[in-house]
Amino acid sequence: MGMAGKAEPAGMRLAQIDALRGVAALAVVLFHYTTAFPARYVPWLSTTIAVPHGYLGVNLFFIISGFVIFMTLARTRRPMDFVVSRFSRLFPAYWVAVGLTFGIVSAFGLPTKEVAAWQAIANLIMVHNIFFIPHVDGVYWTLEVELLFYVGMLALFITGRLQRVHRILWLMLAARLAYHLAQQRFGIEFSWTLYRLTILQYIPWFALGICIYQQVTGTGRTNHRERWVTVALALGCLAVVDGWMLAAVGLCLGLTVWAAAVGRLPWLDNAMLTFLGSISYTLYLLHENIGWVIQRAVVARGGSVDASVVVALTCSIVMASALTHMVERPAMQHMRDWYRQRRHLQTTP
Repeated sequence: MGMAGKAEPAGMRLAQIDALRGVAALAVVLFHYTTAFPARYVPWLSTTIAVPHGYLGVNLFFIISGFVIFMTLARTRRPMDFVVSRFSRLFPAYWVAVGLTFGIVSAFGLPTKEVAAWQAIANLIMVHNIFFIPHVDGVYWTLEVELLFYVGMLALFITGRLQRVHRILWLMLAARLAYHLAQQRFGIEFSWTLYRLTILQYIPWFALGICIYQQVTGTGRTNHRERWVTVALALGCLAVVDGWMLAAVGLCLGLTVWAAAVGRLPWLDNAMLTFLGSISYTLYLLHENIGWVIQRAVVARGGSVDASVVVALTCSIVMASALTHMVERPAMQHMRDWYRQRRHLQTTP
């Protein structure tokens, strides 16, 4: 647990990282509203401006998560600190979003996206899809990936193996290559469950985030070479399995996160992106299915698909802002205060 208690250098710009989350969330939202919605529900219509590659905002989120989780672990003294920090951040807003999305979709309908009440309840555990239970909202698949990543990093922290994270990442990247080559070259299918639980498909993105954090903060100087080997292997893995184009995207997104972390992206320092960054999680949670319900209603009433994008985006931002200020932040503060008080009582003679 050698990373515990190490502070970040004063020059690290978390404000720009937060704003970059807002950019990632907006990219995903615009992809769903301008590209996915017309293709799924009104294929005879199209938007004036489309964002067909906005889904790459998810990959950017994964890199940022690798960065932020290592930063969180650097501040962590005991495992429960990390558990409370992540639980209070993720679950209260998520539970409310599940209820809102299920209620709105059930009331107004959304073909192919409706689920039963018991399935909505099962969604509350966040890893429901492992048991083949459908998502209340399609974007929830990424939350499962994030949660499994957190569990893996916590396991390394508890067992004192965080300093060996690069060697573990090498093994995971090698495993991803092995899965790919076994299937493509020999037609051999390894365990799908193991592949899913170890999030091998997304490990290159998290690995890039971890390396960027260490590079920016100067932590892990003894494994400087290992860090660069990890970057090379992550990009190489993407190139072999997913193609050189996605590897190039990984390089570009990684450089973007690094630049934001060291304050090299002044265009991120503006009120709108700062605001979007502050509501990025709740905007991500609420936008897809509820937004599509709104878009269908606008189009059904004779509105253009462009108008539907504007209305859905406005409504999603308003709802996300309300969820952030009424649920996410108060619940997070309450849980963390309760935990600190409990820790204080336990340590007071």
